[in-house]
Amino acid sequence: MSILLATQVADDLHDPGPDHPERPERVRAVLSGIDDAGVADDMIAFRPRRATRDEVTRVHHPDYLARLEWRGAHGEALDPDTPVGPGSYEAALRAAGAGLEAVERLDAGEALDAFLAVRPPGHHALSRVGMGFCLLNNIAITASALVARGERVLILDWDAHHGNGTQAAFYDEPEVLFVSLHQYPAYPGTGALEEVGEGAGAGTTINLPFPAGTSGDAYRRAFDEVIVPAAEEFGASWLLVSAGFDAHRADPITDLGLSAGDFSDLTARVLHLGHPGRRIFFLEGGYDLEALAMSAGACVAALAGVRYLPERPSVADSRGADERALAVIAAAARRHGEVGAR
Repeated sequence: MSILLATQVADDLHDPGPDHPERPERVRAVLSGIDDAGVADDMIAFRPRRATRDEVTRVHHPDYLARLEWRGAHGEALDPDTPVGPGSYEAALRAAGAGLEAVERLDAGEALDAFLAVRPPGHHALSRVGMGFCLLNNIAITASALVARGERVLILDWDAHHGNGTQAAFYDEPEVLFVSLHQYPAYPGTGALEEVGEGAGAGTTINLPFPAGTSGDAYRRAFDEVIVPAAEEFGASWLLVSAGFDAHRADPITDLGLSAGDFSDLTARVLHLGHPGRRIFFLEGGYDLEALAMSAGACVAALAGVRYLPERPSVADSRGADERALAVIAAAARRHGEVGAR
């Protein structure tokens, strides 16, 4: 089955430097993983268009865009983790445009799903602040465009770091259900159980803050006990996934316990939460290139209906992480039920 594949691999416009984890080689690792999975023939590749100013300013303040462009032109970092250079603004606009163009192409019936192998990633970017390797919030920009035309959107974020920028963009928005599975405590320090949305959006934010070492068994349990019931209750018309692969146990900047095989299982579960032709996966983190290649390959193969397991799915170990993770799952289910009943 056909899958849209957005990529900027020939551009390498945004280069944070040779020692930075978020480097151009990440996209090439993803494409290599797709080749290794044997599903490259199912891909319909496209180079994404630039997001327009009007599309971007649904999420980001115009003053921030001007500051981002100026800092890129002058090589001034947004923060110690987020350097920018002369090509960064263009790369960010094209990464933001990838989701918008994927919506247009899916609307036209070109494929059933889209995977966006673009960078820089986006889910940490706030309205007025880029941070955590992220310049523009790609997934939030796409979700905002969908909400503007009357859609209900489920955003699932399985990156190992909490998507604070995405959460903030929709914290009081009743038409977006944001669900995040992430390591906690960890950067950026947000994503506690108590963060459930506010105002009209109370109950439309669900956080699953997992301890270091959590395995794929706990993630699968979270789907069964929290995510699937919440998604079915919400009834989204579009599914957007922040598909970071830094929850892999080999990742150099996180401490979760997933394997590449887990991302096959997670993707298969995710597909049941959205409608064919209305599902888009956005590349976020993942900084060990071998683990990224295997994990992305397993994910995209699952989109193609193929169970590709370069590594076995992970199971609970004896260190107690999953026991603590199960307590988080139970608390999240209980809290969502209480907020939803108000």
